[in-house]
Amino acid sequence: MNNQKSLLVIALVWPEPASTAAGVRMIQLLKVFKEDGYKITIASAASKSQHSADLTSYGYDTKEIKMNDSSFDAFVSILNPDVVLFDRFLTEEQFGWRVAEQCPNALRILDTEDLHSLRHVRETCFKKGIAFTTDAWLQDDKTKREIASIYRCDLSLIISSYELELLTNVINIDKSLLLLLPFMLPELPQDPKWKIFEQRLDFLFIGGGKHSPNIDAIKCLKHTIWPLLHERLPEAKLHIYGAYLPQQVLEMHNPKEGFFVKGRAANVNEVMSSAKVCLAPIRFGAGIKGKLVAAMSNGTPSVTTTIGAEGMYGILVWNGYIENDHTAFVEAAERLYTSLNAWNKAQEQGKTLINTLYSNKSLTHILLQTIAELKASLQKHRTQNFIGSLLQQQSMSATKFMGKWIEEKNRG
Repeated sequence: MNNQKSLLVIALVWPEPASTAAGVRMIQLLKVFKEDGYKITIASAASKSQHSADLTSYGYDTKEIKMNDSSFDAFVSILNPDVVLFDRFLTEEQFGWRVAEQCPNALRILDTEDLHSLRHVRETCFKKGIAFTTDAWLQDDKTKREIASIYRCDLSLIISSYELELLTNVINIDKSLLLLLPFMLPELPQDPKWKIFEQRLDFLFIGGGKHSPNIDAIKCLKHTIWPLLHERLPEAKLHIYGAYLPQQVLEMHNPKEGFFVKGRAANVNEVMSSAKVCLAPIRFGAGIKGKLVAAMSNGTPSVTTTIGAEGMYGILVWNGYIENDHTAFVEAAERLYTSLNAWNKAQEQGKTLINTLYSNKSLTHILLQTIAELKASLQKHRTQNFIGSLLQQQSMSATKFMGKWIEEKNRG
């Protein structure tokens, strides 16, 4: 009899670690479970793309599943996983009730990636030209759906300290249902073999084109920040990298202005470690920014905004500058680009941030310990999560009958 622990990941899309921070995050989580001895199956109703990770090469099983189809019930019942991980609240909404019905003893974990509702409401407020408020967030339907999903799960992984505070202080979600788990990275050695100040050139922005905060940041760079910065530093160039960049961004390419749109980066670490400064004028969004974590990991100082750095540095000092005013942003970028002292200091601060807040070793230990404790007292944990059991019952009935209705409709 095989007693190996098993994990089922239900993914909204197949992970693309070379394209998105969410893909990087998923590969990190899978590695933790694999090293703890889990047999891993990843299932998704999405189509694979040419950039989807080759999960079988990692030793993982993959399964294509259908939405609103009882074939999933048979599949999950036979698999009978110990742990089920939903990679966004949307997959929990679709498949959570089926998992609860077929595998009631499986530990259900939601990896929020970032709070999608927070990103959505901030973008809406930004486009309307009004200030974001927590009241606006609380009133949004997407927030209600996402919070309901968090309550229905046994544990939700929260990527940013700001989002954890929002959930515990504004909504009063019990801390036993949440775990702060940012990106998990190898600790940096005392003397990383990075390129030094004199060996680096140019500015860099990197971000996927399917993510609207990135498109807005590129527009802000093109039309506002870069013209001012290029005037001060005419020899410097700005390189824009990102998968799935839309036509409007590709058309911004202008070598005469020193503005180079490069598209997908074959290797993020390679381009980041050669750049002198990372620019990220993020004006709305949520979670923590993969580009800024990559900058710190490669010894590249950055200039970003309050939203860009949100929930990423605790009580420590940022690895560069945080500026919301365009003029101050440009001055900070120039300072980092021209001052060896400021640049070295910022690089050192980035190293401290990675080793203090993003240490793979300590975060892995915390995650596995939390899972072990929950599995040992799952019934008690669920009894205490009364709102969760209430929502599970209500939403299971509603989603179940809607799902069955759609299934019948599809058959007709």
